[in-house]
Amino acid sequence: MAAPQPQPQPAATRAANNGIGGGAMADHNQQGTEARRAAKWVLFLAAAALPCLVLYRAVAPRAILVLPGGAAVPWRLGAPREGVDLDGEDARLERVLRGAAMANDTVILTTLNSAWSEPGSVLDVFLESFRSGESTRELLDHLVIVSLDTTAHTRCRQVHRHCFALVTDGVDFSGQKNFMTDGYLKMMWRRIDFLGQVLEKGFSFIFTDTDIVWFRNPLPHFYADGDFQIACDHFTGDPNDLNNSPNGGFAYVRSNTETIEFYRFWYAAREKHPGLHDQDVLNSIKGDPFVAELGVKIKFLSTELFGGLCEPSRNMSRVCTMHANCCIGLSRKISDLNAMLQDWRRFMALPREEKHSVSWTVPRNCR
Repeated sequence: MAAPQPQPQPAATRAANNGIGGGAMADHNQQGTEARRAAKWVLFLAAAALPCLVLYRAVAPRAILVLPGGAAVPWRLGAPREGVDLDGEDARLERVLRGAAMANDTVILTTLNSAWSEPGSVLDVFLESFRSGESTRELLDHLVIVSLDTTAHTRCRQVHRHCFALVTDGVDFSGQKNFMTDGYLKMMWRRIDFLGQVLEKGFSFIFTDTDIVWFRNPLPHFYADGDFQIACDHFTGDPNDLNNSPNGGFAYVRSNTETIEFYRFWYAAREKHPGLHDQDVLNSIKGDPFVAELGVKIKFLSTELFGGLCEPSRNMSRVCTMHANCCIGLSRKISDLNAMLQDWRRFMALPREEKHSVSWTVPRNCR
């Protein structure tokens, strides 16, 4: 009988028996074990991090990215976010603001309804003042006119580059809104809500009523340490004095976490002060402990630089803006705004040595 033939051995066994590659196989097995262990750790860390990320997204302030160390950086639109309606109001606002913004993301904003937008009305005087002032014409490139009705928006598109239609469902802002009427109050509070949205998008702004004429660039005259800077009906002489009487028709506001929260608080305070407009509510909350706790730095602007009919600037060589405040009635405003422009042109036409002799001829119809 033939002797049984030996069964062939697996390659790995043969290699081990022959003393060839045994160390290599051991290394391979060890590396595989380490790779599986590393993969488990990666999955564990990812599972632990996901709930933290969801919690962060839920509590972080809207439009603010919080970096390590507590620094806050405004969110910026690089590419369309998932779920964003590119034709929606929010996306349209983003595009208009970005198109008008200065290099430091500052825009100039004004609001407009049809009563003030008609040819020969307030809007025409307002725009003409930019063209007639010192170093103000180029500021028109950064002005966004926020129209409150379709007629005003149509007119804006005829005369200006940057227009935004602010739609408010169920409210008609088209007609003249006399001071302290229900329509006036709704329009003022819609404005505060809108300005808060602009801050949340990371844009600083100069807000100006349309019944203000611009004679000089105001930017060099704002305080370096002021978050919220506002013009006055009456200025005490101290920019830090909370007894100043602010006028919401002109303000410079930097976008940061303090001002965003301040505008939210201001807007919410309307419910505690029914029947009051934004300016009166501001007077009520400017000394509130919560505002001090926020750390928002409030500055009041001198009427020498930012004057009005309530308290006209007495220095035409320095004045930046003049406001047709303390004046009720559209026709009266238009008349005195035109008179301010005439006074300015008369001042500019004189030689330097004679300019001191010029003074305002207003108020006239707004007495």
